[in-house]
Order: sequence, then structure tokens, then C-alpha cells
Amino acid sequence: MELGAMRMGYRGAEEAFEERHLASRDPVAQFEAWLAEALRCPAVGEANAMCLATCSRDGKPSARMVLLKGFGQDGFRFFTNRQSRKGRELDSNPFASLVFYWEPLNRQVRIEGSVRRLSEEESEQYFHSRPRSSQIGAVASRQSTVIPDREYLMKRNAELEEKYRDVPVPKPEDWGGYILQPDVVEFWQGQTSRLHDRIVFRRLRDGAEPPGPMTQRGEGEWVFERLAP
Repeated sequence: MELGAMRMGYRGAEEAFEERHLASRDPVAQFEAWLAEALRCPAVGEANAMCLATCSRDGKPSARMVLLKGFGQDGFRFFTNRQSRKGRELDSNPFASLVFYWEPLNRQVRIEGSVRRLSEEESEQYFHSRPRSSQIGAVASRQSTVIPDREYLMKRNAELEEKYRDVPVPKPEDWGGYILQPDVVEFWQGQTSRLHDRIVFRRLRDGAEPPGPMTQRGEGEWVFERLAP
């Protein structure tokens, strides 16, 4: 299979993403502006779909697609089974990266930061806001464990549907939420010339790299810079 000739056109130079085009000098507000555009774009299937990359304690990475379920100045929220591979890796190495890719808009956002568990109260609240079938599915599936076949899973699901027919579905003890607290947020917009636009925000914490001559001040603890593509 020859892939070398595959090449998509992106945006032209007249549609460059420049610093003056930032909706905000706060990266969370800028993310909200880009997410709102993705939500309005009919060609974007799931604007809140993101690649979550985690890493084991000994440096072996893994990545998968999950859904963003909330965000704010405190971070970006998602939910999963805590005994899954990603859950175990986050427990042993509480740092992760998120990537949103909105292909019809030729845009992506990359976010890096530390991760902590959400409270049981918040996890319970979100769990019971999900469709009932999703609640039962979370109980039925011990995520990332080996099972004999699909029939086993469907049988287990049917048993639980009968068991909880007239009562609330309990949240599994090992199911819950996480929040990624961002330290780096990069906004990328593609150019057909491959001179892509990259504006990256960094949070200045103790020990962080001090601003250089081309670094600009953002809101609060944030600074931003343009990176070569």
C-alpha cells in the first residue's frame, strides 16, 4: 500500500491563524471558542472526542479516544473504569496529554498536564445522568479484562437489565472521573504550504522556564509563544 502520495490541502495563507486572531489570552477561553466553532460545524461528528495519552511508570505509552465531559479553569473532565489500563496508568503516573482533532476545520488542540481523580459525589452525579443502558454497560464490563466472547458480555448485560429493572443502577466502585489540570495548551491550524500555525500557552509555575524575548503575556499565570511548524 503506497501512502507517500496521500496529501490533503488545508488552509491558504489568507486564512492564517495569527496572534491577533486569538479570542482570548486565556487558553481555556480560547479552547471554548474553538470548541464552539467545532460544535457548529455539521461535518465534525463528535467535537468533544479526544485522544487521551497516558504512560506507565516505566515509560510505556498508550493512547485511546474518549469523550470530554466538562471543562473550566480547573481543568478538563472525563470518566472511565479506574481498573482499565488508562486508569491504572493514571494512578501510577498522574500525567497525561489530550488531543482534539477537528479535521473539517483543519484544527487541533493539544493539552498536557497533571491528572487527579474527581470526587465520588461528582462521579455519582455524572454516572446517574447517563442513559440507563450506558449505566448497565458500565456495570457489565470490567474494562480491559479478557472475556471469552461477545456472547458472554451480552448475557451479562441482559442479566443486569433484569436485575435492575425497577431499581436504580449502582455506580461501580471502580468507575469514576478524572480531571486534567493543564500546564501546556497548543492551538494548531493547518496550512496547505505545511507552514502550519502553532500558538502554545504555558503556565508559569515554580521552576517553569522564564519568558524569553519572543514570549507574550497571557492572562493570569499564562504566557504564549509561536512555534515553528
